[in-house]
Amino acid sequence: MGAVYLPVCYDGAIMMARTQISLEPESHRRARQRAGDLGVSLAEYVRRLVARDLAQPKEAAGIESIFDLGSSGGSDIAKDKHSMIEEAFDAEASSSIRRNPHSKRG
Repeated sequence: MGAVYLPVCYDGAIMMARTQISLEPESHRRARQRAGDLGVSLAEYVRRLVARDLAQPKEAAGIESIFDLGSSGGSDIAKDKHSMIEEAFDAEASSSIRRNPHSKRG
């Protein structure tokens, strides 16, 4: 069951919205135990959890996070791309000749 929002009620000097939540029995037991360990009510424990979660700033990944993801091992693909492509074509051509020695090369 989802949260049910009831009318705002006055609680001391603070206005609060009354909320009902449903928990699985084990989660409820553990939450009550944790609240007791902290010396607060279950309601206060849940309020603190919500406040802490909402207070955490959302970390936006900066553009710099995509740089330095790994080491290139010192290679410079941009500089050596033509020789690398030539090497790959030569290797493919050699392997194709070995597979079919009767084919004609153009």
